[in-house]
Amino acid sequence: MGYAIYIDQTGDADVFERRDRNLPPPDAGQIQVRQTAIGLNFIDIYQRRGLYPIALPAILGCEAAGVVEAVGGGVDGFKPGDRVVYLGTGGAYADAANVAAVLAAPIPDGISEDLAASSFLKGLTAEMLLRQVYPLKESDSCLIYAAAGGVGTLLCQWASHIGAHVIGVVGSEAKVSIAKAGGADDVIVRSQTDSIAKEVRALTSGLGVNVVYDGVGEATFEASLDSLAARGHMVTYGNASGPVPPVSPLALSTRGSLTLTRPMLFHYATPDRLGPMAAAVFDLLAKGVLKPQISETFQLDKIANAHRRLESGDTTGAIILKP
Repeated sequence: MGYAIYIDQTGDADVFERRDRNLPPPDAGQIQVRQTAIGLNFIDIYQRRGLYPIALPAILGCEAAGVVEAVGGGVDGFKPGDRVVYLGTGGAYADAANVAAVLAAPIPDGISEDLAASSFLKGLTAEMLLRQVYPLKESDSCLIYAAAGGVGTLLCQWASHIGAHVIGVVGSEAKVSIAKAGGADDVIVRSQTDSIAKEVRALTSGLGVNVVYDGVGEATFEASLDSLAARGHMVTYGNASGPVPPVSPLALSTRGSLTLTRPMLFHYATPDRLGPMAAAVFDLLAKGVLKPQISETFQLDKIANAHRRLESGDTTGAIILKP
């Protein structure tokens, strides 16, 4: 008898409930994974709160790593005993899961399952943002929010590897050293400034940055727009402080003919693209360019505590869950 963590309604972190279940064999096109580590991400919180609507009851969790126990019909490339990590739209808060084989990737030798679970979704997000949504160049300057967080750390490391001028934004002085160690050339502390945009201009000789990668959302959106150079690119990819309100196209033109995009990973990491994206992430992990930090580990039974911790804004690096 296995188990999973369910929600029957949206709300605060108290909505989770553990239930026993018998997981059926994998369907055609699926693999069954006995999970050893589960990644915790803000999308889980958005779904739990109802910001991203999902069918209920539901099992949250969009990434996990573990060992293949069974393979459904028509699946090539995986066999029982293989170590894998996968991307999904839910279902990972469990001891085992049946997942689409086309959204799974083998874990290379030298990379632990904990590391894979902590960095797969976040690494794919960084790849999407830096190589596809706005392909960052060595000559560019960029502004990266939550530069000491799970995605932000990887963004800073990858952007620094590309050679761009990296300006990180963090929530407290205690996170400055983490952002700089991750590759940020300059760091702005949100709690110590009344104008992020003014500081960005001072750090870029008045020009502003070529691109902003903003996962905070509502609280920083206007400052992000004001931090951009002419013809700059605003990439809003998260809602940690709440969703961005409606935007007038004129607000973009009057600030210098800016562009605005709101990508979602699942529209980029499709079955035909996931393999090359994962390969790029694993390559930089193996080379030590990407150095994700697992800051905290929670037992899956303590999922409410893990959610509250991530929501607090005080975390650095990644949080993983152990079934």
